[in-house]
Amino acid sequence: MPGVRKERLEELLRREISDIIHRQVKDPRIGFVTVTDAEVSRDLTYAKVFVSVLGTSEEQAAALKGLNSATRFIRGEFGQRIKLRQVPEISFRFDTSIQHGARIHELLEQIKRDEGAEGTSDE
Repeated sequence: MPGVRKERLEELLRREISDIIHRQVKDPRIGFVTVTDAEVSRDLTYAKVFVSVLGTSEEQAAALKGLNSATRFIRGEFGQRIKLRQVPEISFRFDTSIQHGARIHELLEQIKRDEGAEGTSDE
């Protein structure tokens, strides 16, 4: 049962924090931010919220600073929406899985091109 509760809380965090960021946080540094995942500690007191940010590395760093400065507000809003005895401490992290996936796709495409070039050469 504790695993189910943890999974439900992670889904709620992902969905509600995304909504709070898009509707209520007015920090101009926070541009195109997508909440991709949330991980809650076993005791449900800490949460890592993973975000993807569209833009340059400077814009991404600025967005993360904006999110970190809004953490107290976001946590408070989350606590008002979801009635919990204790709202987890939130920390924002970059989700690099999209970049990793794009790099893997790029490498696979390069391998296909290289294999195609080898097959067409006359030896």
